[in-house]
Amino acid sequence: MLVENQTGRKIKKIRSDNGLEFCSGLFNQFCRENGISRHLTVPGTPQQNGLVERMNRTLLDKVRCMLISSGLPQNFWAEAVMTAAYLVNRSPSSAIEMKCPMEKWSNKSPDYGVLRVFGSVCYAHINQGKLEPRAQKCILLGYPSGVKGYSLLRLEGGSPRVIVSRDVVAFKEELMYKDVVGKADDRFRDSFEGDTGVQIEVEKSGESSNMPSEVTGNQENNDQVREGYSIAVNRPRRTVVLPMRYREGEDLSAVAFSVAEMEAVTEPLGYYEAINSDDKENWMKAMNEEMRSLYQNETWRLVDKPINQKLVDCKWVYKLKEGIEGVEKPRYKARLVAKGFTQREGIDYTEIFSPVVKHTSIRVILALTAVYDLELEQLDVKTAFLHGVLDEQIYMKQPLGFVDKEQPNKVCLLKKSLYGLKQSPRQWYRRFDEYMVKNGFSRSMFDNCVYIMEYSSGRFVYLLLYVDDMLIACEDKRQIQIVKGVLMREFDMKELGSAKKILGMEIQRDRNKKLLYLSQSSYIRKVLKNYSMENCKPVMTPMAQHFKLSKSDCPVTVEEIEEMQNVPYSNAVGSLMYLMVCTRPDIGYAVSLVSRFLSNPGKLHWGAVKWILRYLNGSKDLGLIFGQVNADDPLILGYVDSDFAKDLDRGRSITGYGFKVIGSMVSWKANLQHVVALSTTESEYIALTEAVKEAMWLKGFVTDLGFDQVDALVLCDSQGAVQLSKNQRFHERKKHINVKLHFIRDVIESKEVMVEQIDTLCNAADMFTKALAGSQFQNCLVKLGIG
Repeated sequence: MLVENQTGRKIKKIRSDNGLEFCSGLFNQFCRENGISRHLTVPGTPQQNGLVERMNRTLLDKVRCMLISSGLPQNFWAEAVMTAAYLVNRSPSSAIEMKCPMEKWSNKSPDYGVLRVFGSVCYAHINQGKLEPRAQKCILLGYPSGVKGYSLLRLEGGSPRVIVSRDVVAFKEELMYKDVVGKADDRFRDSFEGDTGVQIEVEKSGESSNMPSEVTGNQENNDQVREGYSIAVNRPRRTVVLPMRYREGEDLSAVAFSVAEMEAVTEPLGYYEAINSDDKENWMKAMNEEMRSLYQNETWRLVDKPINQKLVDCKWVYKLKEGIEGVEKPRYKARLVAKGFTQREGIDYTEIFSPVVKHTSIRVILALTAVYDLELEQLDVKTAFLHGVLDEQIYMKQPLGFVDKEQPNKVCLLKKSLYGLKQSPRQWYRRFDEYMVKNGFSRSMFDNCVYIMEYSSGRFVYLLLYVDDMLIACEDKRQIQIVKGVLMREFDMKELGSAKKILGMEIQRDRNKKLLYLSQSSYIRKVLKNYSMENCKPVMTPMAQHFKLSKSDCPVTVEEIEEMQNVPYSNAVGSLMYLMVCTRPDIGYAVSLVSRFLSNPGKLHWGAVKWILRYLNGSKDLGLIFGQVNADDPLILGYVDSDFAKDLDRGRSITGYGFKVIGSMVSWKANLQHVVALSTTESEYIALTEAVKEAMWLKGFVTDLGFDQVDALVLCDSQGAVQLSKNQRFHERKKHINVKLHFIRDVIESKEVMVEQIDTLCNAADMFTKALAGSQFQNCLVKLGIG
């Protein structure tokens, strides 16, 4: 049965000798019921079953050598046989093309790093009294089946026992059993004389790097449970490892959207910690560079403190900025930040909103870059917020460590905006916007952080701004240099060359094939490591079909609520949400589903989050592909779908759509509808309305970029919704539909956006509305250009 379950192949014949264990009535009946033919050898002719007999001899030869070499008593022949079989199954064989049996069995190469000398001395980590030793001397007896750990003979801590431990902290392979248990010490030898069985104890222990990574369940003998061992009582308990953000001394408050922890160097939490750290020179250099920028920009001037004037305090913030793997080293960054939470609205600030470029806009520009082979370069504004001019009078204390020795009692009157002030982002954007418009750029009407300039007939340069990060795309490299010169005349800029990484998204180009790849593999690895899921078993889809999540799965009792409060559910969902927004539309439905229970998640909800992480572990390098153009498709092509009343709590439907521009995926959505639909047609009509609005925005934005005659097509698999969007006749069955949803009729009638029906099996938006089987899910990924 084990072979059949593990391989899917049926056992047809069994050849054995005439031993009673093979000729019993129960075994014969079992073979007859399962249609298994029996072949028995003639008594006294073991050569008729030569394959098995030769293996018996091979194992016996190994066992004899292992017992003699280690000096272990013959009572341990069973452990020696198990170890010999373990090694044979992982040794190359000429009969199977120099592959090992384990590799043929599981299609995986075995891990040889866990192998140790049989009978050698080792030390198992234990938890006992505070003043007691943390390890006990043991002898390695092998690798038990069905358990991740080593089988050990414990020599210390009372009578000798055979235990199974995961935490083996050291191996002394040059020392054997016979070397540490001499003739004078008969305490252990006498314990085994006439012993009918040594008790096995499975220890409770934590994670260890020195343990077998495989759990075998094949032809090896699985009967290792001796007297006194109970798997229910003595089974190893799983040790819960706290995520990094809950460990003492770690400042990871922004882990939900930026998992950029550095392992080798810790980031100081304050000025005094920085100047007393091992990296004092690097941090001081970073602080001096920051102060140099502040002085050059004339950020403040020292004045006497006005009477009864409230001061804004400041602090130093330190960050080890992550570089591009294998290209750029991490940078030490120190930032002087004002404590903006002490500001008062109406006195110290008024308006604070500042726009940033939409992720959809970035992806549209990347699609144009790939298809038209544009140059794409990246810039960074040094101390961007210092360029903003303040409208209010704000007084600040002098920064710690840089107090003017000649004027220690004076305060800083801020002339320019400073990081941490509430109005700083807005003042910086206003300054940048005014300068760009004055130098010939026009601001897009559909995204205020996209700037366009036509430098010759039909040729454009595009500039995208996300706070202090910029992308410049243009056909002519010389024109990019001209734009850089214009920017550097006004702002202190840092050239980063060809765009490699923006907002945590990694950009790779194959200019020969005119392809561009956008992924977040490094970010995914850090997220998985942060939640101790880097070694989890991968799955094929982001959400399994058996997950039926609702509020009924939320904890109710005080004990359940307290237990779930220790689970980092919100942070994990936040990390997944940022990934979904940037480059992974394939997890859109799954993230939408788990994000509904942020206020009170249950164990089943947390299981769904871990399922998404398992999917990401198997698809770390998956991302968006730009440049795959289908000549038959319109410039803007969208898929839309809805799943009627799938919300188990309120009966609302799900809207899902995905849009491609020039053959590349740029926009997607998967969320609950705001109203309860009364029919399938109504839910599809609501989803179609949302998709048409997105199509209109994309059409306007692409037109802004200099394209003429932009066609937009939306494909929907609901015939009723498509007909309802085109037919303006009144009908009793649709009088309840909100009037505002009917605006798409005018849009379709004016031919601004076209809507057509598509077969359900061809609708790529299916992945945004429901959990799909593996093959269906892969088909959707292919249609949307995700690979």
